[in-house]
Amino acid sequence: MSSHAELINGVRAVVHDSVITYGEVESDVLMIANDLYRQYGRQPEVFQQKLEAARKESFDKALQHQLILNDFKASGYNMPESYIEEVIQREIKSNYRDRATLTKTLQARGITYEKWRQQAKDRFLVGQLRLKNINQETIISPYKIESYYDLHKSEYKLEEQVKLRMIMFNKPDTADEVETTRALAKEVLGKLKNGAAFSEMASIYSQGSQRSQGGDWGWVERSVLRKELVETAFMLKAGELSDVIETAPAFFIMLAEDKRSQHHKKISEVRDQIEETLLKEERERLQKQYVEKLRKKTFVRKFEF
Repeated sequence: MSSHAELINGVRAVVHDSVITYGEVESDVLMIANDLYRQYGRQPEVFQQKLEAARKESFDKALQHQLILNDFKASGYNMPESYIEEVIQREIKSNYRDRATLTKTLQARGITYEKWRQQAKDRFLVGQLRLKNINQETIISPYKIESYYDLHKSEYKLEEQVKLRMIMFNKPDTADEVETTRALAKEVLGKLKNGAAFSEMASIYSQGSQRSQGGDWGWVERSVLRKELVETAFMLKAGELSDVIETAPAFFIMLAEDKRSQHHKKISEVRDQIEETLLKEERERLQKQYVEKLRKKTFVRKFEF
């Protein structure tokens, strides 16, 4: 027991005058260890690799955290305690509803309120300094967006699509009931051919998941549909109605509202997505640059057990 306690309380790194313990690093790892085991438990080597990667990520995160906190102190920044208290109260309200719930949660985790408050304060201060030094207002030029689009155009490729509505009739268990359902499907098809609105018929008769949307499946690719439906769905012309299609579990009637051949999304459709990707990359670059600058001017010593 004593050796385990020594390891947990052992110093993993010293950052200026602050320490990072093994316990701090392991607490983050333990939060995801069960999930990793569920995914890779039958692959012991892979599980250990993932666990070590998580441990490294946790340590790097703790190290960056302490570097930024030390920068906050060294730079002479100050945050009034009254403002910090407002931040703490907001966190309690948003994450725990009230102080009583927080207290129970901390007791279950074996953490004192004072320690939790200090952690919450530190997280806030780190976030504020990151905002100042990392999340600077960055403008992504149209040229960068267009260049990214050209280099990654294959990612925006869309296969042939059909805008589809469907009415589904589940097959009952007995042969007689199956015949009754088949007859109903043909009756509904007759109504559609005579001008009944497909969405209305779907809302009344369909037993599919899209019934409340009038059988609307939106734009679909071949991979979305059952293999028994794919050929018919993509052979239909825009505005064309299928016959009753029988599969093992159900009968279907389909309406192809529109068709699209294979194409790429236009840059106007993905511009916001690309901009967000480039902003994220730029923030990550600034983060690495900022942390590297702090590493160079801060005393850091790492320890291995």
